[in-house]
Amino acid sequence: MAETVVRYENLVEFTKQLFQSIGCSAADATTATAVLLSADLRGIDSHGIARLSGYIRLWEAGRVNATPSIRIIHETPSTAVVDGDSGLGLVVAPYAMKVAMQKAAQVGTGWVSVQNSNHYGIAGWHAMMALEQEMIGISMTNASALVAPTFSTERLLGTNPICVAIPAGEEPAFVADMATTTAANGKLEILQRKNLEAPIGWIQDAEGEPTTDAHALKKGGALLPLGGDREHGSHKGYALGAIVDIFSAVLSGANYGPWVPPFPAYVPMPTGMPGKGIGHFFGAMRIDAFRPAADFKKDMDNWIRRFRSAKTVPGEASVLVPGDPERELESVRREQGIPLLDPVIEDLQSLAQKFSIPLRLA
Repeated sequence: MAETVVRYENLVEFTKQLFQSIGCSAADATTATAVLLSADLRGIDSHGIARLSGYIRLWEAGRVNATPSIRIIHETPSTAVVDGDSGLGLVVAPYAMKVAMQKAAQVGTGWVSVQNSNHYGIAGWHAMMALEQEMIGISMTNASALVAPTFSTERLLGTNPICVAIPAGEEPAFVADMATTTAANGKLEILQRKNLEAPIGWIQDAEGEPTTDAHALKKGGALLPLGGDREHGSHKGYALGAIVDIFSAVLSGANYGPWVPPFPAYVPMPTGMPGKGIGHFFGAMRIDAFRPAADFKKDMDNWIRRFRSAKTVPGEASVLVPGDPERELESVRREQGIPLLDPVIEDLQSLAQKFSIPLRLA
């Protein structure tokens, strides 16, 4: 399938104007744009501008509030619960992470759970906010139920990502950003656009059997927890996804399990929803609350260098440290542009026409 490489700056301009056209303030539009496009820069194309039309459809369906009154509804010196007022998760999540960082600055660590939010983009953006203040950042969110727990044919969990960002000294930060499924749903959507099959271990059919049909979710199938099957540790992926769901939603009063609102606006909302919106969870830990920051960063550099120098299997040049591929790709895409598949370009052109916003592809 053909691709078009579009300059990052052009996508920023278009996306900001689009968010403002649905009522977002200039500040919120800038934040939402930066969070959304960070996914494209870091090579997580499934969560970037390809999802822009999905956010707009949620707004059109009345499920996204473009002018939310985001507020803390419960707090202690080190914890808080934030109500996102149905705002864009791309805006609610940075607000909540800032609260966590402010608490960490005051008492050493900060922990914030969020209710009444929406899809927040990539987990990595929010966790990496902490790096700017010499803190460890933790970010996680639940998501609409597409994942069957080990031994189940029912879809009860989301892809429920986790990111942990840890600062170093001279070396780049350690950034582990991952779904708790074998593959995120967005990667399945990319395979669908390219008319490709899915690898075994990504999904199962309606009867719970492994399948390579990238369209299996539309036929009653489910994504699989990290590990794919019991013999390869899917019970561990299931447990990780469950932890994210509980921290993000049971702890905050958001919807959990099969009641999480679906991202596609055309999918009916679940009945009997026990909470408010989608839930997130954030943590910030000040390094010097544990030991001198300079000593920690020196040891992190040593840790990273030792892993990079590990003996490799044949055909591999080096061992990667979490965050390496994304950081390297970001430097390339900022300079050379972001490749977009034809269906994504068509979506953007449709939005440009609908909202009378210029879209520069060259």
